[in-house]
Amino acid sequence: MTARYSFASHEEFLAEFSLEIPENYNFAFDFLDAMARIEPEKIAMVHVDDQGARREYDFGYFAAQSARLANALAARGLARGDRVMLVLHRRVEFWVSMLALHRLGAVAVPSPALLTAKDIQFRVNHAAIKACIVDQGAAARVNEARAACPTLALCVCAADGQAAAPLGWLDYHALAAAAPETFPVPADKPGGDDPLLIFFTSGTTGMPKMVVHTHRYPLGHFVTGVYWHDLRETDLHLTLADTGWGKAVWGKFYGQWMAGAAVFTWDFRGKFEPARLLELLAEHEVTSFCAPPTVYRFLVRQDLSRYDLSALRHCTTAGELLNDSVFHAWKEATGLPIFEGYGQTETVLQIATFPFMTPRPGSIGKPAPGWDIVLLDETGRPCPPGEEGDICVRIDTKRPIGLFTGYLDEPDKTRNAMDHAFYRTGDKAWMDEEGYYWFMGRNDDLIKSSGYRIGPFEVESALVSHPAVVEAAVTGVPDSERGQAVKATVVLAAGFAPSDELTRELQAHVKTVTAPYKYPRVIEYVAELPKTISGKIKRGEIRERDAGS
Repeated sequence: MTARYSFASHEEFLAEFSLEIPENYNFAFDFLDAMARIEPEKIAMVHVDDQGARREYDFGYFAAQSARLANALAARGLARGDRVMLVLHRRVEFWVSMLALHRLGAVAVPSPALLTAKDIQFRVNHAAIKACIVDQGAAARVNEARAACPTLALCVCAADGQAAAPLGWLDYHALAAAAPETFPVPADKPGGDDPLLIFFTSGTTGMPKMVVHTHRYPLGHFVTGVYWHDLRETDLHLTLADTGWGKAVWGKFYGQWMAGAAVFTWDFRGKFEPARLLELLAEHEVTSFCAPPTVYRFLVRQDLSRYDLSALRHCTTAGELLNDSVFHAWKEATGLPIFEGYGQTETVLQIATFPFMTPRPGSIGKPAPGWDIVLLDETGRPCPPGEEGDICVRIDTKRPIGLFTGYLDEPDKTRNAMDHAFYRTGDKAWMDEEGYYWFMGRNDDLIKSSGYRIGPFEVESALVSHPAVVEAAVTGVPDSERGQAVKATVVLAAGFAPSDELTRELQAHVKTVTAPYKYPRVIEYVAELPKTISGKIKRGEIRERDAGS
């Protein structure tokens, strides 16, 4: 575990923070095994299953179980560089499997439980995946895809309870139980610049890309856990994320353990229930909490006075932008501000509001140490304060820890994103006079209307501050006079129904909250918004549907 230092300001943080990068770093050997030697009984995870049963797991458990699984997989031919798909919900087996693969030098490919057989086939073949470790719910879909996946040679099932693994599959629990619980560090230890993880992007436009990270990547999350999540050794942290996406290792793994905190894991299945989440936060005395803004929007619609959240001391959000109204409602009810952060599947935390900064609702904060952020205009010129530009990361002087190496087997897409000087995120923002960044959206999502460039977030934020609106997606539609007109696709709260009167009311409301020229001239009411399986709004799909109508 790396030492923690306190900072009084963002300027001091950037000037004084440094991170030691051990040679040929491997998280399983260099962090987990060290923790298991020093404090084997220190709690690493509090796990609550879908029935509410609580179990605690210490660092000694994860060290021994990951060694067992690594030995068992090695005995069946899995080796350094082999790619392994994991579909394990929020089960403890996910963490054990990840650590076992880290030991072997095999490359983990975390994947969401909602993948269809077609999705699985695409991913297995696109990444030449050799093995999979999945829970019982995903095994049938893997079987459906398996005949069309020639590289998939080894299938392991973590069955529920006493259930047997499907025919032709290895049983996860029997496999691990029969293997030794020590895994000596090999002479040619995997680590450093070796590939560690492949994440598939969520694919809001086009097919998902394969993002490759190395064994240095976990160290990039030290800042996430210690400074953004503000974790101490006595903390219990919950990041509400599925293990199939990068956000899980942002908030449920590397940085939190390096901070010495325990990870709280709620393995819920089915529909998210905000009241149940609040019950768990209170019952288990969670001290640090991170969730996307959508979750906070549902939470503030509950009667928060019914829940004892007195143990909670720090709250963060990422993945989308946080609406002002939600920020203020949460702070009024709990006394806690929400600290925003920004990053991508391709990176770790790039920009954030840290605990020693004053949160500004709607701002993603200031750059994390090691990330030289530059806003560039369309000509490649740096933007002055107040002017919007592309969020870019300078990489010619020093490459940040946690930046991906490229998109697997897609050199053209990698070159489009990274040249010798910059990594271009594809997102737009502007910076105010005090150095706070304000996210505008993906380049493809910006609306050009009557000479104005309008980011969807500000209009969406204005809409959801109205009690009738649960969710909104703002896009541009062709307009003969303006080039594009602002359109809002809206999900209404219970008790509200679409009407011309409500449309006029929402339009007037937006005009009072933000600049009047940004109001939606078109409002469509829908039962739900199209989203990726990671929960991100697919504005591109809305645009395509409108263009075809």
